[in-house]
Amino acid sequence: MNALHSPISIVRPPVVEFGAGVLFRLGPWVKARGIKKALVVADAFNAARVDQLGLEVETVVFGEVRPEPDMPNLEKLLELADRTLPDLIVGFGGGSAMDLAKLVSVMIGTGQKLVDIVGPGKAGKRSVALAQVPTTSGTGSEAGIRALVTDPATHAKLAVESIHMLADIAIVDPMLTMTVPPAVTAATGVDAMAHCVEAYTNKKAHPIIDLYALEGVRLVGRYLARAVKDGGDVEARSGLALASLYGGFCLGPVNTAAGHALAYPLGTRWHIAHGAANALIFPHVLAFNVPVAGEKTSLILEALGLGTSKDEISVRDAAYDYCGALGVEMKLSKLGVPESDLEIMAGDAFAIRRLLDNNPREMTRQDILSIYRNAY
Repeated sequence: MNALHSPISIVRPPVVEFGAGVLFRLGPWVKARGIKKALVVADAFNAARVDQLGLEVETVVFGEVRPEPDMPNLEKLLELADRTLPDLIVGFGGGSAMDLAKLVSVMIGTGQKLVDIVGPGKAGKRSVALAQVPTTSGTGSEAGIRALVTDPATHAKLAVESIHMLADIAIVDPMLTMTVPPAVTAATGVDAMAHCVEAYTNKKAHPIIDLYALEGVRLVGRYLARAVKDGGDVEARSGLALASLYGGFCLGPVNTAAGHALAYPLGTRWHIAHGAANALIFPHVLAFNVPVAGEKTSLILEALGLGTSKDEISVRDAAYDYCGALGVEMKLSKLGVPESDLEIMAGDAFAIRRLLDNNPREMTRQDILSIYRNAY
């Protein structure tokens, strides 16, 4: 893990508006920029409440974002963007909407295909403004420079990374998350925690990011159960929104590791929601890393209010019980995944080197298969 003197680059949206009721600040920002036409990228639910954004300019709405967006989903959005030529893209929803907003912002008018920009630093400067407005507390995508889209042919997630996908403004208003149901609140909250945990225990971990990571875990420990129990708890919703934002701050310079690598095949092959997949995998990877990250693991448990431990079995049991108590389904067999597919998923996960190579403990294909079997 990186020492204090290790070089690191920190990027943030130039403007971050945070707090209950700050959504109204988007309209004046748009007006000050002289923007004439906006394209809002949203799922069907958020497409029906675009008026809340207060844009007061000509607005085109793409309301067909899928929970696990794939290349055809992006292509349909890009066709609309190229036809309507907005000068502002607004991501309005969860991570899927914000990721597609990032991608279309750098692809509009370029004639490029997704395959042309997959990887780090291949997407060029954008010619449009970009605003991100999250409506869930999980991905932290509003603060990051990466976007993921599934290739339906291979079931692999294609990752694009570019500084040009960093939002000009992020509006993080917890009031927009009040309608999120308990099950989704739980799963997305664990996703936010997983971002923080995987950054904190990462090979690239850095003291600058550790500050956000551990505090993000503490916020989840303090507020997630409250928000699941009472969706109208404004303080709890605000705490989770901040945890999600901190998780987003962790992703740029450090990123995630084995937890997300193992979770991705559950979404791409079996359409299990990203947060739910991360929650199911989380206890197993946390325990797997104990031999090389015992001290930090103990601090993670303490931050969640689960005591302290450096014993693999105790760590897994504590984290498993924590996620299960939130109402998250913790067995693959209950989610429709056939046992015969575990070998294929292990191969898929083992191929995600951009994340597995960040893990503090080397994880073999057999290790991955063992985790899937233990989670089954």
